[in-house]
Amino acid sequence: MTALAVVLLIVGVVLLLFGVFVSAAKFLLWVGIVILIVAIIIGLMRYIRRGA
Repeated sequence: MTALAVVLLIVGVVLLLFGVFVSAAKFLLWVGIVILIVAIIIGLMRYIRRGA
């Protein structure tokens, strides 16, 4: 689960930066944001489960 969250976070950041620098691929900005949100949710779920 940790590896999945890290991979999603890295892919999200790369797509986010790629979407910012390439104006022809604006949709990648939104894909990056969605992947980052998913990675954050997975991280929060892990933190909550570990704390309980």
